[in-house]
Amino acid sequence: MSDDLHESLRENVRILGDNLGQTIASDMGKDFLAKIERIRALAKDGRREGSDERKELIDYLRRLPESELLPVTRAFNQFLNLANLAEQHYRTRARRVEDYRPGSQPEMGELLERIHQKGHDAQAIIRAFEEMRVELVLTAHPTEVVRRTLIQKYDAIDECLTLLEQATDHPELETRVSSRLTELVSQAWHTDEIRKERPTPVDEARWGFAVIENSLWQAVPEFYRDLDNRLLELAGERLPLDASPLRFASWMGGDRDGNPNVTASVTREVLLLGRWMAADLYARDLLQLKRELSMWKATSALRAETGDVAEPYRELLRRLLHRVEETRDWAKARLDGKPFTPSVAVIETREQLFAPLLLCYRSLCDCGLHTIANGALLDTLRRVACFGVTLTKLDVRQESSRHSEALDELTEHLGLGHYLDWDEAQRQRFLLEELTSKRPLVPPHWQCSEPTREVLDTFEVVASEPKEALGSYVISMAGQPSDVLAVALLMKEYGGSVKLPISPLFETLDDLDRASSVVDTLLGFEAYRAVIDDRQEVMIGYSDSAKDAGQLAAAWAQYRAQETLVEVCKAQGVSLTLFHGRGGTVGRGGGPAHAAILSQPPGSVNGSLRVTEQGEMIRFKFGQPGIAVRSMEIYACAVLEASLLPPPKPKQHWRDEMDTLARCAHEVYRSVVREDPSFVPYFRAVTPETALSRLPLGSRPAKRRQDGGVETLRAIPWIFAWTQTRLMLPAWLGSGEAFRQRADSAEGLGVLREMMEQWPFFGTYVDMLEMLLAKADVDITAYYEQRLVDEPLLRALGEKLRTRFTELVDVLLEIREQDQLLEHAPLIRQAIEVRNPYLDPLHGVQAELLQRNRNADGAISSELSRALMVSMAGIAAGLRNTG
Repeated sequence: MSDDLHESLRENVRILGDNLGQTIASDMGKDFLAKIERIRALAKDGRREGSDERKELIDYLRRLPESELLPVTRAFNQFLNLANLAEQHYRTRARRVEDYRPGSQPEMGELLERIHQKGHDAQAIIRAFEEMRVELVLTAHPTEVVRRTLIQKYDAIDECLTLLEQATDHPELETRVSSRLTELVSQAWHTDEIRKERPTPVDEARWGFAVIENSLWQAVPEFYRDLDNRLLELAGERLPLDASPLRFASWMGGDRDGNPNVTASVTREVLLLGRWMAADLYARDLLQLKRELSMWKATSALRAETGDVAEPYRELLRRLLHRVEETRDWAKARLDGKPFTPSVAVIETREQLFAPLLLCYRSLCDCGLHTIANGALLDTLRRVACFGVTLTKLDVRQESSRHSEALDELTEHLGLGHYLDWDEAQRQRFLLEELTSKRPLVPPHWQCSEPTREVLDTFEVVASEPKEALGSYVISMAGQPSDVLAVALLMKEYGGSVKLPISPLFETLDDLDRASSVVDTLLGFEAYRAVIDDRQEVMIGYSDSAKDAGQLAAAWAQYRAQETLVEVCKAQGVSLTLFHGRGGTVGRGGGPAHAAILSQPPGSVNGSLRVTEQGEMIRFKFGQPGIAVRSMEIYACAVLEASLLPPPKPKQHWRDEMDTLARCAHEVYRSVVREDPSFVPYFRAVTPETALSRLPLGSRPAKRRQDGGVETLRAIPWIFAWTQTRLMLPAWLGSGEAFRQRADSAEGLGVLREMMEQWPFFGTYVDMLEMLLAKADVDITAYYEQRLVDEPLLRALGEKLRTRFTELVDVLLEIREQDQLLEHAPLIRQAIEVRNPYLDPLHGVQAELLQRNRNADGAISSELSRALMVSMAGIAAGLRNTG
């Protein structure tokens, strides 16, 4: 590891590596550990000295006995997970979550001072925080490859590293902690990395709630304490108690798009689970407050509520605790299918929990007991403002075609014809008439098909649940106004009025280009305006648009769509919230949150934002309290800056340049992915795509449909497969040709550099592209191809793709005026270099196992099959953002 890396990070990697080595030697013997060290040495030599040494590594791996392939993959997988843990620990201490460029994520105090200097007074800043609505939507996309049981062990190891750093002058404590660390590393080694079965949607929801319980429950009040301290310095006042700029929503148990395992009953169960867990967590808070708030000084307002008792705060908290415990027991009984009659009304709303606590807070303040009021009681008030009584708001997501098919069945049953046969104008007329009709449309005892019944049952759940429990109704593959009106009508039929914001998700290039006209048409309908309260949410799809058009063309289409949506909603007098469906990888819109938010069009982040956080990124950003506090600060700072100091509007010649770049990149991308007959066979041959379905990552199938080609493959496994071979193709294909045609002229090169330096959108795109290229490795891709691809046509395509990649690196370095990638981000470059000697053996073993699996027509032994899955998990861990 380079001497430039932080000493504590290097030391922790060494400690964890030594412990793992001792554990492996104890389990497998010293000879086996010597083999691991030999493989690592060969991998390091191969990186330093070139192809001959790499060949020696591959030959060594291929000579390993079959019985050793699994433990070898496990050893390197485990080391990469421990390296991630050490890096995460370092980032927590350094308060760095996702830094890309040094200084790219300002501290909150620095930002508030800069905003203040730009002419915004303290009251304006407090008002901006008070009105800010940022929702981080936790999603269960299948990229979290580490089992929850191992995550818990890694969290315990992290605690040991903290204690070791504090125990330098306490040798007895140091010995005890070191012993515990050794035990935990041994536990991790002797735990199966791969789940035996796929998680259910309820399992995924439990995992999401566990992140709240184990990390965010502590992090949220800490974040607000930090924010309050900043605001007290700036303006002499705190954030209002009922304000919560950041809140959490979830798709876990609500996202039924392409996932037949998410049903109405599952959604109902997850909603109940959230209420039960919230009540359980609040009961713990209230028990502590009841113990601590033994004061007798109280206002007449509080005594009017409690009567003349010696300890009024305890009395009020005793009553509230009883009601919370009854709510918890009621929810648990319903989850277990048992009868339960609560002795008091269960808590349904945030206000029912907030009001008694606020009464206590005001009483303490009015009696001069500010220090006590602003202690644990304030923390609980902040939790109530953030989490409500359900922990998260649950979104519902469904594909537009499911609503159309249900309406088609209904119109046929009613003798009105076939909805699916109608053109868009006819559908709109029908839906608008029914939206304003006072009679019900759906017959009460209609015997419909199972798929339609499931759609209707979901709307019944939406109608029957407390409004606070639910977030938005997201319509994937939305392309026409009728797709949104259909949901509005079905909500009206079952709920009497539209209870949720309806969020059309525009995903493909065509849909993004049409998004503003669809929304403009909708906002022109009085019947639709009557049910949205002049608030419109629109979701921008990153994953499928990039898979459809290539990353560069998709990024520009997403930008343009946001610009025109802002213009349309402003003209119509409607408040717009944009919901960004980002993933963990560059190919799915991923990247540092601060840079991503500030690269959006001016006016598109106007104090409100929704964004998905998925898979392994939830753990990296929110899995531990310290790093979760910093992650929330990054979001709050970025939204505040984008709202009060928006980025500049792009100059017209920049827009023209982007049009040219996007057109060229799109043509190249489609000519390869859609039009080259060798592409799909090459993809299937060179990547582990066909084996991915066996990896029990998430509850959702890898494909929307089980027939068809790449177009039916979900964006996550599509990107995951390319990541495994280190080609990273979806995030860069087409960009090289687009850049080269402009960089070949001095004028074009000058414009590219100007855009990169002055336009946050383009600068961030180039930053993310560069980081992605640094993680890629075409030599590894070539090895997969050599081992797995026989046909000359497919090999020729692979050679062309690698040439395209190399040419892109060359032109990017030319634009950047650099000699190597990531010159300005040495820590990231070093982190990649440190991981490579542990990744290379996994790639070598994986390619070998894929070949053996194909030779055996999928019938390799269960141990080799497990080794293949562990290799995928290890590569995912080593590259971190995999899907």
